[in-house]
Amino acid sequence: MKYVKDISNNILEVKQSKFIAWLTPYSSYKTTLEKLKKEHPKARHFVSAYRYINEFEQIVEHSSDDGEPKGTSGKPSLMVLQGQELINCAVIIVRYFGGIKLGTGGLVRAYSEAVNLVVAKADKQEYKKEVSIKIEIGYSDIRFVEYECSVLGIVILEKSFDIKNVYTLKTDHITMEQFLEKIQRVVKIIEV
Repeated sequence: MKYVKDISNNILEVKQSKFIAWLTPYSSYKTTLEKLKKEHPKARHFVSAYRYINEFEQIVEHSSDDGEPKGTSGKPSLMVLQGQELINCAVIIVRYFGGIKLGTGGLVRAYSEAVNLVVAKADKQEYKKEVSIKIEIGYSDIRFVEYECSVLGIVILEKSFDIKNVYTLKTDHITMEQFLEKIQRVVKIIEV
C-alpha cells in the first residue's frame, strides 16, 4: 500500500467540461474541500472519495457523487484509489460543466481518467504501520536521542521535562527497533 504526503492536482478537459482533480493526505481532506469550494464558487460538482486506516487497523472508504448521477463519479474515483492501493488519502474532483452532456459512461470515464492522471503525477510513499513509544531520558542524553531521531526520521510527538524527561516518539516498527538498539543504554522505555 502507498500514501501521499503532499497535495497534488491535475486538470482534464472532456467535451468542454473541466475536471480538476486534487489528491490530498486524508488528514487535510476537509480543509482542502472547504478551500476548493471557496476558490471555485462557480463549479457545478465537488466529487470526493477517500480511504484511510482507522485505530482498529480497518480500511474505511467513502465516496460522494455530489449531485452527479448515482455511481458515475464518486464510486469510479474510489475504485481508482483501491486499484492503485492508496491509503490515508482523499481525492476531490472539481467539475465545471461545459454545456455538453457526457452520459453515464462518459462521466465514469472522465472521473476515472482525472483521478488516474493526478495519482500518476503524485509523489507516493510506501505505507508502513507506525508505532509510538514513551521513553525516559537522562538530561545529558537528550541531544544524542534527538540527533538519532532526526537521522532516522522519527517524529517526536511530545516532550515532557518534569522530574523525569519523557519523550513520545512515532515511526514505523523496523525503524523503531533500529533506534532502540542504538540508544538502549541511555533510555528507559516507559510505554509501548
